[in-house]
Amino acid sequence: MVAFFSKLKEGLTKTRNNFVDKVNQLVAVTRKIDEELFEDLEAVMLQADVGVAATSRLIAELRSEAKKQGLNDASQLKGLLRSKMGDILGVQAPLQINSQGPTVYLVVGVNGVGKTTTIGKLAYRSVKEKKRVLLAAGDTFRAAAIEQLEVWSSRTGVDLVKHQAGSDPAAVVYDAIQAAVKRGVDLLIIDTAGRLHTKSNLMEELRKIRRIISREMPGAPHEVLLVLDATTGQNAVRQAELFKEATEVTGIVLAKLDGTAKGGIVLAIKEELGIPVKLVGVGEGNEDLRDFSGEEFLAALFGEEETG
Repeated sequence: MVAFFSKLKEGLTKTRNNFVDKVNQLVAVTRKIDEELFEDLEAVMLQADVGVAATSRLIAELRSEAKKQGLNDASQLKGLLRSKMGDILGVQAPLQINSQGPTVYLVVGVNGVGKTTTIGKLAYRSVKEKKRVLLAAGDTFRAAAIEQLEVWSSRTGVDLVKHQAGSDPAAVVYDAIQAAVKRGVDLLIIDTAGRLHTKSNLMEELRKIRRIISREMPGAPHEVLLVLDATTGQNAVRQAELFKEATEVTGIVLAKLDGTAKGGIVLAIKEELGIPVKLVGVGEGNEDLRDFSGEEFLAALFGEEETG
């Protein structure tokens, strides 16, 4: 999809300016490869929110490869850096599908990251793929959250399981699973409250929801998708650490990737937590959510043309 790649490329402009353009300046053909260059590269990576762990790995590998290959000109490092970044991102990690019944996705994250919008876009995409989708309004703390999901339910033409605001989220989830099995849907997407990750009681409730899902449908949830706001940089990594501990997060949805100067967070998340980014959002449109491809991300980041 050329249109999406163009949006991704445009959306990563600030990150490109903050990272790749600065790398280009550092590795000018007249500059020699020395320790000062590696220190400058390290500073650029940290400013782009690549993170300490990923940055340390990349610098160590660049230093080692430069020595092994006998490189002298700094300009030779750019292609090497791109290659090593690709090694960190690894191969594309597709969303898991349950072939034995309804697939269940549990969607978690703090308030304001774009969780409900992500659910709506995922439902929209799944309907276009001719799948029968059911939504569950597991965020019962905010009446507005239920109303927002109702809007997406109407817009996408999918059913919604909901209770009154203030009711037990676990009860909503239980009813949704029963309905998903009874109606033979392909995909059940469960919303949850935008929990403050510092509130241990709310995290415990999230664990309870997961236990109910697993009890009522062995093997589920098939994905626990944590929605993160790309513009928050390293704070997103801290959120991911805490949610991973509470809910065994299987994949990241990186929302608001368009317009952030902190796109390096993709590398930080993968290197520090080992959680793959599975979906990325680059706009407000229904189709602005797509499976994450490390190669596509790097091509867009480095300002290249789409390949294949």
